[in-house]
Amino acid sequence: MRSDERQRIWIRAGGLLLILALVSSCRLYRLERSLSPPYDDFLSKVRYIISSAERKIFLELPDSEKDAFIEDFWRRRDLDPDTEENEFKAEYFERMKETERLFKGEGRPGWLTDRGRIYILFGAPLDRIIDTSARSETERCREVWYYGDFPIVFRDQNCNGQFKLITYDLTSLRVFNLTYMHELNLAQADARKIPSGERPLFDFDWRLRKTAVGTEKIGGIVIVSIPYSVIWPHEDAEWRKVDIEVELALRDVEGDAVWEHRETFEIAGTEDEFGMGKRGSFRRRIPFRIEDGAARLRRGKNTLTIRLKDLTGGQELRKEMTVEF
Repeated sequence: MRSDERQRIWIRAGGLLLILALVSSCRLYRLERSLSPPYDDFLSKVRYIISSAERKIFLELPDSEKDAFIEDFWRRRDLDPDTEENEFKAEYFERMKETERLFKGEGRPGWLTDRGRIYILFGAPLDRIIDTSARSETERCREVWYYGDFPIVFRDQNCNGQFKLITYDLTSLRVFNLTYMHELNLAQADARKIPSGERPLFDFDWRLRKTAVGTEKIGGIVIVSIPYSVIWPHEDAEWRKVDIEVELALRDVEGDAVWEHRETFEIAGTEDEFGMGKRGSFRRRIPFRIEDGAARLRRGKNTLTIRLKDLTGGQELRKEMTVEF
């Protein structure tokens, strides 16, 4: 067979594959357009975390099987299957709710904006700088979010409240990604294969549950979840253990501390109970009750910061969230 004939065959094959891909894409598009409102709402809200394979399966399922798919979708992302609450799902929708409050001025739901997408995937930045000065055209009307030392830049080109993401390479932020917690759990079966001296990145998840918001007092519980896979325990005979130090501070809109807390606790157990192959997370609940500063906290946006340090492994991480009462 001559080379020109082989070339024509490959061109025809490539064209056929392209046609099949377009047909499949059009079919999935039609299926998505025909979704009933509850299923359309689900697919829209999980757009940042659903894989292309999962999306295709969901669209092709009959409606009688879609509810089971949704239940399994969240179950497979549950950070701690042994608990009644699905921490991953709760955190995802909590972040989505927060974007509605933070980014509601762009003419669409906050979670559909560029800033909303980054907030949902990576959480609240450690620092958020809003620059409306006109020192130069490139710096005018922009926001810079810092996750650790990594900046993410949004620019409002016309200064009308429409911020667009202009930082495209986000690979350095993998440790902050909400789905990273899920990936850690799936990878724990291979954790024993980690070579000596190569430690997984220390990380944790946290959220605030309000238990009392009144004129005289404010109360709540800070729930901290630490994946077992990111803890580097000290082995003492048959036991493994790690000491964790946590510092919390709740500050009012003026930056004054209304409540502070510091404690050290130990996570310990046998290799089977606590070892590197264990799935899920260790959870610590820290309650607080505020009476004297309740009025100050109800004036607007407050800041809750946490610093968690693995005293055994020497790693630490600081996070921050905005809270309203």
